[in-house]
Amino acid sequence: MRIGRREFDTSGNCYIMGILNVTPDSFSDGGRYNSIDTALYQTEKMLSEGMDIVDIGGESTRPGYTMISDEEEIQRVVPVIEAVKSRFDVPVSLDTYKYRVAEAGISAGADLINDIWGLKYDSGEMAAVIAGSGLPCCLMHNRRDTDYNSFFSDVTEDMRKTLEIAEKAGISREKIIADPGVGFAKSYENNLEIIDRLDQFRSETGLPVLLGASRKSVIGLTLGLPSDERVEGTVALSVIGAMKGVSFVRVHDIKENARAVRMAMAVMKGYKNGQDLY
Repeated sequence: MRIGRREFDTSGNCYIMGILNVTPDSFSDGGRYNSIDTALYQTEKMLSEGMDIVDIGGESTRPGYTMISDEEEIQRVVPVIEAVKSRFDVPVSLDTYKYRVAEAGISAGADLINDIWGLKYDSGEMAAVIAGSGLPCCLMHNRRDTDYNSFFSDVTEDMRKTLEIAEKAGISREKIIADPGVGFAKSYENNLEIIDRLDQFRSETGLPVLLGASRKSVIGLTLGLPSDERVEGTVALSVIGAMKGVSFVRVHDIKENARAVRMAMAVMKGYKNGQDLY
């Protein structure tokens, strides 16, 4: 899969997507990178630690978050996208479910749209914007309730409907990454199950998979830790994801996760061909 100027081997590698929240209220790092200088410093740091793609978000999606207007979100993300693109050779993902924000981000140079509503937030406008741009996208499982009849079957059926929207809009399957949506419309047990069945999720969708579990409540509830002490739990989930065949892990702590994923990939395939993975 081509994202920006880089080719990603989504069938044989696991890449690191770094989180850059330019928001004042994200659950883990709100307010830390919502200026151009701090955002650029953090991008440079993440690249030095092994980041492959940066995901820029302008609206927090933590539980109980406050929705902001399209205009405010655009004002937050567009200058950062432009600044990152002008200074670094790194693919840029834009984390938004609003089509007007996506349009502005694409004009600013975004290389991928990361939609936490899987094209279901609006009436097809986001799907049309992505299709018209020709860019790849990451489409996440989400829903407005947790009324599951059979959890895993319902998740895959929800994703099937997302992919139908994409197909009707003209988005090529070769340009879609699927995200099972850890932490969204799921109980603690649901989150554990979807992580355990990532390989099945990948098989059912037939798409590259992104795992976004960094510092999330499933870790906090398991280990009894606040969000800023969940590095080890995140690393464990990244390794599980890599071993279950995910193509991307979306994380806050680049160095620790990049090293752990690289080690996991070496165990899984390095000895088979005798070649340096990197």
